[in-house]
Amino acid sequence: MTGSGLFFYVSKLVWFFVQPSSLVALLLLGGLVLAIWRRRWGLRIVALGALLYVIAGFSPLGHWLMMPLEDRFARPKLDAPVDGIIVLGGAVDTLVSKGRGVTALNEAAERLSEGAALARRFPDARLVFSGGSGEILYSGTTEAAGAKRLFTRLGIAPERLLLENRSRNTAENAAFTRELVQPRPGERWLLVTSAFHMPRAVGCFRAVGFEVMPWPVDYRTSGEDDLWRFFPRASEGLRRVDLAAKEWAGLLAYSITGRTSTFLPGPR
Repeated sequence: MTGSGLFFYVSKLVWFFVQPSSLVALLLLGGLVLAIWRRRWGLRIVALGALLYVIAGFSPLGHWLMMPLEDRFARPKLDAPVDGIIVLGGAVDTLVSKGRGVTALNEAAERLSEGAALARRFPDARLVFSGGSGEILYSGTTEAAGAKRLFTRLGIAPERLLLENRSRNTAENAAFTRELVQPRPGERWLLVTSAFHMPRAVGCFRAVGFEVMPWPVDYRTSGEDDLWRFFPRASEGLRRVDLAAKEWAGLLAYSITGRTSTFLPGPR
């Protein structure tokens, strides 16, 4: 197994246990079990788990973690044509797509819709989609296959499409896309991905020597008003905290392993 492959599997396994919602569940379950022998300590751990559940589930914590990521890059003024548009995967549910024979999109669907809109705005630009399958336990189709189906149905000519279907994470998105398109000096390439994911994505593309123009989409926060907006349901808050924490953890892991040159890439 290559170093890239080992990193992929280890990161998936570790994150399954350390994501905030899993830690809260482990505290609650572990506290209940411990209470059988050590009642006082067990109840203390249960109380801690319950407190963290309330904080992560209902407080604006998820917004606080998400906003610095989403505000890191702004969309540039496109005062000249671009040579290419790169859309990163993460918006296609590969398991549902395979089972139903359709292109099933998740909440990051704006990556694809905005990619199609940009392709219409710049009819001479190449449109690249980068995304394989990040599943470990279940076998689905690749995201690239679903994206091709959707783009062609939206009227994008198949000959304009370049599909990268091997990547399983952001580092591989950057490396395999650069290998596919072979960008030339002076070319202008737009990178389309979720706003919270843009810092890590830009860092990975810079690390492989591919300078891109960030075009963030799929915002999850509305701005400063969200700083004190509580979540109406704990499930929503926990999901937001998990998503933001995963991105911060990814930034840390990528900077430590050399997949990005800095912890939090920003505008140049």
